Amino acid sequence: MTITSPQNETLKEIRKLAGRKWRDKLRQFVAEGEDLLDAADAAGWEPLARLVAEGSGLPGEEVKPHLLAQVSQLGSGTRALGVYAQRWAPAPAGPVCVALWGVNDPGNVGTVLRSALAFGAGSVALGPGTADPYGSKAVRASMGALFEVPVVRVRSVEELPGRRIALVAHGGEPLAPHGDEVTLVVGAERSGLPDEIVSACDATATIPVRAESLNAAMAATVALYECNRRMAAP
Repeated sequence: MTITSPQNETLKEIRKLAGRKWRDKLRQFVAEGEDLLDAADAAGWEPLARLVAEGSGLPGEEVKPHLLAQVSQLGSGTRALGVYAQRWAPAPAGPVCVALWGVNDPGNVGTVLRSALAFGAGSVALGPGTADPYGSKAVRASMGALFEVPVVRVRSVEELPGRRIALVAHGGEPLAPHGDEVTLVVGAERSGLPDEIVSACDATATIPVRAESLNAAMAATVALYECNRRMAAP
C-alpha cells in the first residue's frame, strides 16, 4: 500500500534522522539515491526501511513523490532512500589507517572515505570534533564507500595502529611511510592538527605544494596514494 500521509511514522522518523542528535540516539542514518542503495545492497547492508517514489518501478515501499521529496535532504529530491543501522568498528585497523582530527566538514569526511576505499585503507578513525560520517552530506560524498570502509571513533592518538604520522602544512619531513602499519593523522585545513596531537604522533610529514595548504580530503588522498604506491612497490 502506498504511503499517502505526511504523518506516516516512517516519514516522521526520517525527518528526525536529518539531525545528528537523533541519528546518535537511534544509531541509524538515511542514504538517498539509487546508486547509494545499490552500493549498500552490494555490501550486504540490509535496510531497516526502503522507500521509493510511487510509479518508479524500484523495489521498496511506495510513497507519493511529493511526500518523498519533503523528507529528502537533496535539493532536487529523490526517487529512493533507505534507512540503515549505523556500523562502528571496535578499533581502527591497518595496514593503513586514516585518522581525522577536528575535520568538521562532512563533505571532506565523505571524500576521505571514498579515497580510503580507492587506495585500500583498512579503516578511517574519527577523532574529536570530526563531522558525522552518517550525516547526509558525508554519506553522499562517500559515494557508497561508507558501506565498505570500517569507521571507528577514537579519543586519543594512542588508540591508533602502527606508526602514527601527523600531516602538517610546513616543517615535516617528506612523506615516506614505511613499516607494516601506518596511521595518517589529518587535521582541518584552516587550523591543522592541535600541537598536542602532533606531539603524540611518531613523526610529522609535509606534502610539498606551491599553495599555502591542501584541504583535509585532498591531503588525505595524496597521502593515501603515496602509501599505496610505496607498499605496492617490489
